[in-house]
Amino acid sequence: MRKADVVTNIAEKTGIPKVDILVTLEAFFKEVKASMVEGEPVYVRGFGSFILKKRAAKIGRNIKKNVAVEIPEHFIPAFKPAKEFVQAVKESKHELREHSAVDVEDRD
Repeated sequence: MRKADVVTNIAEKTGIPKVDILVTLEAFFKEVKASMVEGEPVYVRGFGSFILKKRAAKIGRNIKKNVAVEIPEHFIPAFKPAKEFVQAVKESKHELREHSAVDVEDRD
């Protein structure tokens, strides 16, 4: 499901114009990004948490030049689903839809 599909589904269920939903959704994404850039996690009760995970410094390798490269300690964004969310997915009877190259091409 793409963002456009989410907007369409919400519009159909609520009767709110798609433009308003898109603006709201974009504002939400912007706030989540801004909070995480500031190091502040975002908690959405019943849905999950957008958190930062710390990656330790390590030695990597540039295979083209065959040299070791130090990768410094850094943070990456992560999502941790709420227990209710995980339980709902576990209890669902739907089959996992495999995504293929054809699916990606159909979206363009």
